[in-house]
Amino acid sequence: MVVFLLLILAAVVLGVIGAVVKGLFYLLLIGCVLVAAAVVYGVVRLRRPRQRVR
Repeated sequence: MVVFLLLILAAVVLGVIGAVVKGLFYLLLIGCVLVAAAVVYGVVRLRRPRQRVR
Protein backbone atom coordinates (compact mmCIF):
# COMPACT_ATOMS: atom_id res chain seq x y z
CA MET A 1 0.00 0.00 0.00
CA VAL A 2 2.89 2.34 0.73
CA VAL A 3 4.31 1.88 -2.78
CA PHE A 4 0.92 2.67 -4.30
CA LEU A 5 0.58 5.87 -2.29
CA LEU A 6 4.14 6.95 -3.11
CA LEU A 7 3.50 6.42 -6.82
CA ILE A 8 0.33 8.48 -6.65
CA LEU A 9 2.08 11.24 -4.67
CA ALA A 10 4.97 11.37 -7.14
CA ALA A 11 2.53 11.49 -10.05
CA VAL A 12 0.61 14.40 -8.53
CA VAL A 13 3.78 16.38 -7.76
CA LEU A 14 5.24 15.83 -11.24
CA GLY A 15 1.90 16.57 -12.85
CA VAL A 16 1.49 19.87 -11.02
CA ILE A 17 5.05 20.97 -11.79
CA GLY A 18 4.65 19.93 -15.42
CA ALA A 19 1.37 21.82 -15.77
CA VAL A 20 2.54 25.01 -14.05
CA VAL A 21 6.12 25.49 -15.25
CA LYS A 22 6.44 26.44 -18.90
CA GLY A 23 8.67 24.05 -20.84
CA LEU A 24 8.31 21.12 -18.45
CA PHE A 25 5.37 19.46 -20.16
CA TYR A 26 7.27 16.17 -20.15
CA LEU A 27 6.88 16.05 -16.36
CA LEU A 28 3.13 16.09 -16.82
CA LEU A 29 3.46 13.12 -19.18
CA ILE A 30 5.67 11.29 -16.69
CA GLY A 31 3.05 11.97 -14.00
CA CYS A 32 0.36 10.43 -16.21
CA VAL A 33 2.52 7.36 -16.78
CA LEU A 34 3.06 7.05 -13.02
CA VAL A 35 -0.68 7.21 -12.39
CA ALA A 36 -1.21 4.42 -14.90
CA ALA A 37 1.56 2.37 -13.28
CA ALA A 38 0.06 2.91 -9.82
CA VAL A 39 -3.38 1.79 -11.03
CA VAL A 40 -1.92 -1.35 -12.61
CA TYR A 41 0.09 -2.07 -9.46
CA GLY A 42 -3.00 -1.60 -7.28
CA VAL A 43 -5.14 -3.88 -9.45
CA VAL A 44 -2.48 -6.60 -9.44
CA ARG A 45 -2.11 -6.39 -5.66
CA LEU A 46 -5.87 -6.55 -5.09
CA ARG A 47 -6.50 -9.45 -7.45
CA ARG A 48 -3.76 -11.66 -6.08
CA PRO A 49 -5.05 -13.88 -3.29
CA ARG A 50 -3.43 -13.17 0.00
CA GLN A 51 -1.47 -15.99 1.59
CA ARG A 52 -1.83 -16.65 5.26
CA VAL A 53 1.30 -16.48 7.36
CA ARG A 54 1.43 -19.22 9.94
